[in-house]
Amino acid sequence: MLGERQTVVAKLHEPSFAERYTPKLVTTLRERYRLSDLRADAVAGLTVAIVALPLSMAIAIASGVPPDRGLYTAIVGGFIVSALGGSRFQIGGPAGAFIVLVAATVQQHGLDGLILATFLSGVMLLGVGLLRLGTFIKYIPYPVTVGFTSGIAVIIFASQLKELLGLSLTAAEPGPIVPKVEALVAALPTVNVAAAAVAASGIAVIVLVRRFQPHWPAFLIAVVLASLVATVLGLPVETIGTRFGGLPQVLPAPKLPTLSLDKLIEVLPAALSFALLGAIESLLSAVVADSMTGRRHRSNAELLAQGIANIGSALFGGICVTGTIARTATNVRAGARSPVAGMLHAVFLFLFMLVAAPLASYIPLAALAAVLAVVAWNMAEKHAFATLVRASRGDAIVLLVTFLLVVFRDLTEGILVGFSLGALLFLHRMALSVEVDSLRPVVEEDVPDAANGNGRPPYDPGLATDPDIAVFRISGAFFFGAAAGVAAALDRIGEHPKAYVIDFSAVPVIDSTAAATIEGFVRKARRQSASVYVSGTRPAVRRVLLTHGVRPPHARFRIKLTEALDAARRDVDGQVNPSPSAN
Repeated sequence: MLGERQTVVAKLHEPSFAERYTPKLVTTLRERYRLSDLRADAVAGLTVAIVALPLSMAIAIASGVPPDRGLYTAIVGGFIVSALGGSRFQIGGPAGAFIVLVAATVQQHGLDGLILATFLSGVMLLGVGLLRLGTFIKYIPYPVTVGFTSGIAVIIFASQLKELLGLSLTAAEPGPIVPKVEALVAALPTVNVAAAAVAASGIAVIVLVRRFQPHWPAFLIAVVLASLVATVLGLPVETIGTRFGGLPQVLPAPKLPTLSLDKLIEVLPAALSFALLGAIESLLSAVVADSMTGRRHRSNAELLAQGIANIGSALFGGICVTGTIARTATNVRAGARSPVAGMLHAVFLFLFMLVAAPLASYIPLAALAAVLAVVAWNMAEKHAFATLVRASRGDAIVLLVTFLLVVFRDLTEGILVGFSLGALLFLHRMALSVEVDSLRPVVEEDVPDAANGNGRPPYDPGLATDPDIAVFRISGAFFFGAAAGVAAALDRIGEHPKAYVIDFSAVPVIDSTAAATIEGFVRKARRQSASVYVSGTRPAVRRVLLTHGVRPPHARFRIKLTEALDAARRDVDGQVNPSPSAN
């Protein structure tokens, strides 16, 4: 009865404005933030700053703007994202996903147009957050996110070929990938052997450091070594100093971008693209942080902070700000406790710029290209891509169409078309799997099934009385729109049971996003040394789960719920009373 009353209260309670938009920084400080937390956050912030320093400059240069613009973005935008955001661990700054869009905007509208588009995208993100539209980002299917991320990786790598090989072009480098590759192939006779050697050595250093000393700052080590070697040996390679004249040691004074009605209309499509991609990338990054830490972010508060951060970045002459998955993951792995780590990362970057800006002139552009080449390799979700191609014909079509459109046409077009195809595919699947008794909530309330009049036998409450075994039953179509709700329900487990049983007997269909959600839950249970049993899966559902890694020994399948419960109890009994042979 108490559980039922709590459920009713939770359903009736509508979160207030303050509850939705309170920054996680405030939440953290209310939890009695201690000196030990500050020390951990300082170490994490310094670690992320060391990673972000070369990466921010490399992304800016690849985007067609001076390297200092990347630092302005990471300092101003990164501080605001952490101070006002809805995630404890999000790190904001320039992202590789924006390289293509930023470069195209600079070519079409100049640097002033880029700053205005960034400012407008911030205003749009503010509106998206205040209208609480961040919740709908979850409806983007998994194959679309994998397709556009892999497509961006290809484009980033192609954009760095000129610097990796030290090529000399007779005209400006084309933006579209086909003319770009044609121009680069024509320029192959101009290869700078020294630049190619610096780039290859930089990639090798990054790979070796990550292999043998994964906690060391591989990017910074590669860039520093390349700079030393190029300077000492006097190698004929282009550097930040020879192309851009070095870096300033202070932030510029804030100023509004140049505003005019004609210019606003011109840059509006770019601003829309920035806002769309920024919302997707930021919330994906926040979800990654949640999966690594077990926390839950506030999506609309995060979008509000991203909007303010983009406005702030534009005021200081920076480029687009978004949550960055790689730097956020680094922050978590470095032991961050709160958003203070992200704020300190911005402070450390400012101090680096203040003290070491003159030294940046010696950094070879080939070394920064090597950094981005490794970033592109890591962005290309190779395993997920291969899995989706094998998973089903529909997911493979959505994935490949999104990927090809992103690479050969336009990033925004790829996302929109991929989303539309995913929606049509889902509707088709639903049409083929319509069942009268499946029209129920995704996670059912704790009431007898017979009371719903669907003809099924009552659910026996006695099946879930063992406190060491958590039993869940999922009903209805389990797809990308339901995955977030199921993940939240599975995360609302007060205790850590020794075994989980998930009943799929009322699930007629499942897609890749839902299967990835269950696979993530299985990994989390594995870290808790808990066993997982899955019962009642239909052949098609079981096939999708197996394809996405939900398989023995981490998850075991049983035909009936009672069989799964019996097996789970045997596991629990074995943990409580181990056999003599186990000692």
